[in-house]
Amino acid sequence: MESKTKKLGRKGSTSSTSSSSSSSMMDPLSSVLDGTDPLSLFAATADPLLTATTESARKKWDKDDSSAVGSDFEPWSSKRADILARYTTNEKLSINLCMGSEKGKATTPGSAVSEKVRTRLEELDDLEEGSQKELLNLTQQDYTNRIEELNQSLKDAWASDQKVKALKIVIQCSKLLSDTTVIQFYPSKFVLITDILDTFGKLVYERIFSMCTDNRSSLPDNFTPESVVDTAKETCLNWFFKIASIRELIPRFYVEAAILKCNKFLSKTGISECLPRLTSMIRGIGDPLVAVYARAYLCRVGMEVAPHLKENLNKNFFDFLLTFKQIHGDTVQNQLVVQCVEIPLYLTLYSPAIDWILQCISYRAAEVLLTEMMERCKKLGNNALLLNSVMSAFRAEFIAARSMDFIGMIKECDESGFPKHLLFRSLGRNLALADPPEGDRLQILNEAWKVITKLKSPQDYINCAEIWVEYTCRHFTKREVNTVLADVIKHMTPDRAFEEAYPQLQSIIQKVITYFHDFAVLFSLEKFLPFLDMFQKESVRVEVCKCIMEAFIKHQLEPTKDPVILNALLHVCKTMHDSVNALTLEDEKRMLASLINGFLRMVSFGRDFEQQLSFYVEARSMFCNLEPVLVQLIHSVNQLAMETRKVMKGNHSRKTAAFVRACVAFCFITIPSLTSIFSRLNLYLHSGQIALANQCLSQADAFFKAAISLVPEVPKTINIDGKMRSSETFLLEFLCNFFSTLLIIPDHPEQGVLFLVRGLLNVIQDYTWEDNGDDKVRIYTNVVHLLSAMSQETYIYHVDKVESNDTLYGGDTKFLAETNKLCETLIAQILEHLKNLGKDETLKRQSQLALNLFNSILAHGDLRNNKLNQLAVNLWNLAQRHGYADTKITVKTLEYIKKQSKHPELSHFTDLAARLPLQSRT
Repeated sequence: MESKTKKLGRKGSTSSTSSSSSSSMMDPLSSVLDGTDPLSLFAATADPLLTATTESARKKWDKDDSSAVGSDFEPWSSKRADILARYTTNEKLSINLCMGSEKGKATTPGSAVSEKVRTRLEELDDLEEGSQKELLNLTQQDYTNRIEELNQSLKDAWASDQKVKALKIVIQCSKLLSDTTVIQFYPSKFVLITDILDTFGKLVYERIFSMCTDNRSSLPDNFTPESVVDTAKETCLNWFFKIASIRELIPRFYVEAAILKCNKFLSKTGISECLPRLTSMIRGIGDPLVAVYARAYLCRVGMEVAPHLKENLNKNFFDFLLTFKQIHGDTVQNQLVVQCVEIPLYLTLYSPAIDWILQCISYRAAEVLLTEMMERCKKLGNNALLLNSVMSAFRAEFIAARSMDFIGMIKECDESGFPKHLLFRSLGRNLALADPPEGDRLQILNEAWKVITKLKSPQDYINCAEIWVEYTCRHFTKREVNTVLADVIKHMTPDRAFEEAYPQLQSIIQKVITYFHDFAVLFSLEKFLPFLDMFQKESVRVEVCKCIMEAFIKHQLEPTKDPVILNALLHVCKTMHDSVNALTLEDEKRMLASLINGFLRMVSFGRDFEQQLSFYVEARSMFCNLEPVLVQLIHSVNQLAMETRKVMKGNHSRKTAAFVRACVAFCFITIPSLTSIFSRLNLYLHSGQIALANQCLSQADAFFKAAISLVPEVPKTINIDGKMRSSETFLLEFLCNFFSTLLIIPDHPEQGVLFLVRGLLNVIQDYTWEDNGDDKVRIYTNVVHLLSAMSQETYIYHVDKVESNDTLYGGDTKFLAETNKLCETLIAQILEHLKNLGKDETLKRQSQLALNLFNSILAHGDLRNNKLNQLAVNLWNLAQRHGYADTKITVKTLEYIKKQSKHPELSHFTDLAARLPLQSRT
């Protein structure tokens, strides 16, 4: 009667009739709310802290969700992407939207609030009776985009305080779950639309929760209905009454389930009372596929808000079992004929829903529950769909312990329904995580592989084989693994089927190398390298090679010279190297070079140095396009030369001397092929030092001359990690290192005194330095240090069995005169530079350089020489003249001079200290 009266009033009655009917009939919302609409009142008196309280409610919602179950429970969000990727369609989709008529009735300020309530109910009815808008011929991506737009529209409507519009959107979307016209897309549709329902449920909960929060207090985490304010309770009831007025079963069920958590605001037992009622409502859904996903959604919501109410989960599942025979009824069969869908494909559509329901039931359940489920499966004639879900839901340890029982049940399943290979795939997943009884392991493999190897579809075969390879590697020897690899090659080679199965083949390789850390055993597998040959696509082949090399570097603890390993890994590294081209990114080149270098470092032929050098020569020819690999080879060959010296204790025989010269020649030939100029400079210097240590003097000279001739080619800026930086700092560092080596290099008998030093100074003189820099003067100062060290009777260090200039010249006066002359020239250059820094803007640099040269003279010069003594005093005064000298440094320097003057051989420091005044900054 009430419904009919409302329709009559809406369709044509006068306002007086409408008014009289509203006064005579009891409006359920008005009676409960006592003539007030809490949604409107709340919107009118919005609290400025609404944003903060909403955020508090959101955190509370998230905290409740995370604390409901433990971290060992796999959440729905982790399954979402897999379902969307698995259940797709190429058919065109449609969306039927009920667009309610936009009435926009004007209300006078004096209108009764009960009229507003009636208007809102009419708007909800309009949604079901309004004009239809149908979007046809949508692709799957268009459909997904449209659903995402609706989700955003829901959020926008809510943010703009259009709560009824938001509810309309949710009802529209829920109705789409009754449509199975493109049945193979239904699981993905369920995922997309329940995302909208989840959003709606969260928004409603946050709205009501925020009403219970003010400036003084907020609801605690474990609040009770008694602590909820009346306004919030009324708003909550209002939402439930609106949803109860939805006529169609499916949208009414889904929308109420979405806000199930809001029952916490009304009563302690609200959720436990609603769950059985919602479970019973599902019995009214005729389509078994739609019904099972409705049960899955109820279980999902139930696990979030009341995971302890397991009896309702069980009831939900047992209801499904009672209606299971509907799947094979005429209605479903006729629908499948119309859509040209085979029954095995249709049954797989149930898997996500049943898997989820069973996961919820089996969560922290006793082992006896699995036994009960197995018995129920047997009563249903070992239904394959149910059996598959049981194996997917229960803990792997439970399944593994009963592997033979499950195999027996799988054998008895009807082949025409759910495919048996999917059952073995599910069983294999469990056995990869848990071990079956030891005595059953071989029989399990034999029974499973009998079914797998008979599969005619390459895709079905490889999907199963991928799972069972791990079980084989885990429990058996290389013989069984080799047999499995051979079978995979046999099935995937015809018609190049492997091209469609690269991800699965990669997974197989990954599993094999995970369990076989001994690469001698791995590469002794007869079918391993032929298996690699199936990776014909270059990008995939390179990824597989990288995976193998990463495993080798991680697990190979000892150097190896095993020819099987070396040949196989050289082939793998060559594959990676050959993939490099002009378009390869620098990061990718670095990664490949790092993997190849890791392999080269693990190769050792022991004392067979010639074989080792031959290996490096071969590697150089194979990896010439990766510069870091060439650098590593040069270092390795240099190390080989030093190991030879160590074995011979520095006394080379004719054979070892020739071998060392071969190593030096390898480096001298390889270095010019590098593009990085500082890599070349440093390697010339390093290799020259190695040659010198092995008494190869002429070869050492050749390295040092090459380094000197390369200095003019150093660019002004170099690229460091993508940024252009000045090269002078790096050049200064290299030259300082070079000067340290030049001290011990004996002069060539045909080249004259200090020929290398003079050659380097000429190059430095001609090099174009930065105008506003002092690096050239710093280099000259370091050369002065070198010349001072060369003037000593005995040098401060030597190379064993190499006679340096101190031995060759024996303090000869002509040699000392040459060094003094060179030193005077350099100091004159430095003083000229200091003179040029006399401008106001460069006085600070002048002060620092003057103090630096003073310290050099103090450390390396003979201050008993009057000219040098006077120069030191002048430099001291110049450093302090304009107040730029660091007072702390000058004070400590003077204290040092006074302390040194107490030594008898440095008594002349006393007079020097007296001539060095300290000037204040003022």
